[in-house]
Amino acid sequence: MRRDSVIAFLFLAPSLAGFALFYVIPFVMGFFYSFQDNVVDGSFVGMDNYKELMESSSFRKAVNNTMLFTGVSVPLIIALSLLFAIILNQKIFIRKGLQTAFVMPLVVPIASIVMIWEVLFDWNGTINKLLQNFSIDRIDWMKSDWSMGVLVFVYMWKNVGYNIILFLAGLQSIPRDYYETADIEGAGRLHKLLHITLVYLTPTMFFVTLMSIINSFKVFRETYLIAGDYPHDRIYMLQHYMNNMFMSLDVQKLTAAATLMVAGILLLVSGMLYFERRFRKFID
Repeated sequence: MRRDSVIAFLFLAPSLAGFALFYVIPFVMGFFYSFQDNVVDGSFVGMDNYKELMESSSFRKAVNNTMLFTGVSVPLIIALSLLFAIILNQKIFIRKGLQTAFVMPLVVPIASIVMIWEVLFDWNGTINKLLQNFSIDRIDWMKSDWSMGVLVFVYMWKNVGYNIILFLAGLQSIPRDYYETADIEGAGRLHKLLHITLVYLTPTMFFVTLMSIINSFKVFRETYLIAGDYPHDRIYMLQHYMNNMFMSLDVQKLTAAATLMVAGILLLVSGMLYFERRFRKFID
């Protein structure tokens, strides 16, 4: 048994070393930098960097926008991906075509796809051209409050396929005997959905929710490619703030913001895992 453990550790050692070198060690160093006034020969200043961060209107705006985006996009993508997964789990003639369509965004580089969104939502883009055909005024999508809606749409389009795959795996693991028994007892579709599908899909639901929350905090890439360094105020996210602090070499605020973001994600994940354990005990 001990020999097997040693062999397993040796196989994992390269990955663990890379994870520690590029993730754990830099984060720990950044955590200590957030309590100093300078990166080189800095002195300890306690919570001063965090106080300045909380007083920054740019940081507060970035936090509010990020939380709004997560609060809107995550429930929407969970509901839509579950709906599509239930549809694809049925025997419909276009199932293979739909599966391919949903998976395609996962394999296409986002940098090349962003050009399409720019063409669609540009001032002279396709969407505004369609609006003009119906005598509706053009909308400056990326320089107005509509920009949040565009970002939510792009995020859902990019990530819904991954969630559908996870939900399909969960749906196909539910024994068919439960549905057959429910049919014999005269249960309707809604009853089977609420008391069989959703109950046994709960572990998958929690995992998909966690992944969706984490992915929502990584939407900076799409926003940066579409709107640049300083987008409209409505889509100025936490990672925009940290990127701008990096460009101005304000490492103290950068590391303090990164620490707070990681702490927030950890709280969300811990809360989700706690409720999952409680729910499992409840249904057992």
